[in-house]
Amino acid sequence: MEEMSYYEILEVSQSSDKSEIKKAYRKMARKYHPDANPDDPDAEHKFKLCNEAYQVLSDDEKRSIYDRYGKQGLEGMGAGGGRSGGFGGFDDLGEIFEEMFGGGRRSRQNPADMDKYPLDLGVEISISFKEAVFGCDKEVKFTYKKACGTCKGTGAKDGKLAPCQQCGGKGQVYMRQGFMTFSQTCPVCHGAGTMPGEACPDCHGQGFEEVEESVTIKVPAGVDSDNRLRVSGKGNIGKRGERGDLYVTFQVEPDDTFQRHGNDVYMEVPVFFTQAILGETITLPSLTGEIELELERGTRDKQQYRFRGEGIEDVHGHGKGSLIAQVKLVYPKKLNDEQQKLIEELQESFGIESKPHESVFESAFEKVKGWFK
Repeated sequence: MEEMSYYEILEVSQSSDKSEIKKAYRKMARKYHPDANPDDPDAEHKFKLCNEAYQVLSDDEKRSIYDRYGKQGLEGMGAGGGRSGGFGGFDDLGEIFEEMFGGGRRSRQNPADMDKYPLDLGVEISISFKEAVFGCDKEVKFTYKKACGTCKGTGAKDGKLAPCQQCGGKGQVYMRQGFMTFSQTCPVCHGAGTMPGEACPDCHGQGFEEVEESVTIKVPAGVDSDNRLRVSGKGNIGKRGERGDLYVTFQVEPDDTFQRHGNDVYMEVPVFFTQAILGETITLPSLTGEIELELERGTRDKQQYRFRGEGIEDVHGHGKGSLIAQVKLVYPKKLNDEQQKLIEELQESFGIESKPHESVFESAFEKVKGWFK
């Protein structure tokens, strides 16, 4: 499996979308999970490869770099490594395994004390590449929930609740399939076990009202997509007046020139073939202004040049990443008569060196001839 591409490992095509990739990963993870294959080191190894493939293909930035540059473009990051961290980002793998192998136990609460909504609130905002790299102050507009004062958050007229008719007040409904019995949260009362006898006229049975608010946050330099920032005491307000936290998730807009991977920044540098042959110093844009790239003589297509400390500042203050310039060789689309003549003269001046295939295939020609004698 090591020689296979990440798409082959998960048995998906390169055009597969995220849902198809996630579905394929679940299938492969179940197949090779160590719990299902005790004492089988080969299955454990394949399971790790599936994890590595999924963490790359499920991440838009990593997948884009992988499609463009292969595993080489992900070197130094750890192919299956997460983003640069920060603010407790989401973990798709944890979500998947919880769904596959079961989550933790839930503690029971008194239905009368339960809020109809979580106190913590999440919002997502979009920021530019520049704002993410250098940090900024950003106004965040959001809507939070506040318990209805009339019904005290119960959703019932005069606060009077009755047992849920769907689950009989248990908060759970049960289904039988063959010899197995499955339980799930009651879809009617959402696990509370109670329902309003009559809906509150002010909140129409919702148990809350919605309030618009805004807050200005300081976006730290180096923040990346899916990083979260906690704003204390700006979430929803519960029945007893306690207020949760607001979690702001960032989505960084792509840039036309720079492509980010962790704290490193990649850029593609078009280089004319004569520049690559002769070696030349060219000026490139960077996050701090300009840098000089000294091309080696005979620079190859896709050759990379690394400028350490010219990347993005780590959001936790652990230094800066690198700027990686990758060469894209450019050839003339057509030649005029004079250029054609000059190229031919140049080729002739190299003699046998200009036809490396002849020496490489000389023995092969003789071998093939012998096949037909």
